[in-house]
Amino acid sequence: MEIFNATNLGFIMMGFGKTIEISVLAIVFSILVGTVLAMAKQYCTGKLKFVSVIVSAYIELFRCTPNLLWILFIYFTVKGNDVVISVLAFTIFTSAVMAEIIRGGFNSIPKSQFEALQSQGFGFFAGMRLVILPQTFRTIVPALFSQCTTVIKDSSYLAGINVAEFMYCTKVIMATTSNLSQVLLLYGFVFLLYFALNFGISLLVRIYQRRIAAA
Repeated sequence: MEIFNATNLGFIMMGFGKTIEISVLAIVFSILVGTVLAMAKQYCTGKLKFVSVIVSAYIELFRCTPNLLWILFIYFTVKGNDVVISVLAFTIFTSAVMAEIIRGGFNSIPKSQFEALQSQGFGFFAGMRLVILPQTFRTIVPALFSQCTTVIKDSSYLAGINVAEFMYCTKVIMATTSNLSQVLLLYGFVFLLYFALNFGISLLVRIYQRRIAAA
């Protein structure tokens, strides 16, 4: 049986689509949660210092433990469909990493800008939304997209909990043949799709950086 027939390719590409869906949702939620965490860690002072301490503990917990551990933990403790479980597992882990990336962007903003915002009557959240966050995200684009490619690659861990993503679907097709050359062709196909997707993201980042430098 030819390994690259229409049925097999359709099944594999369905898994690739699910990989994209899970990755995009996880990245979006991770950026949103990571932004909140970064703001809490960076700017909660005085009576709210305990919030910064809790957030710091959360970030260190997830940065110092493997993603696969949390994927398995969520799989065994949370009820839901495979997309919900996958996005939740990646979000709670990746948001900790995103928080540190975004906090690094906050540190690149001169303190004089905060003082200027206060002098002009901007509240904290208005100043963050209109001035600080736009500048922050412009400075962290390379690191942010680097983490995005990591999420896409690490989505292959989900094959271990039988989520029908790209790698899982490919393994199912591999199980139907004992022909080594066809197995190697499948591996090559997986390699090319992962590479094309992540290299495409890298190219977009380079184009963005060149435009910013030329501006």
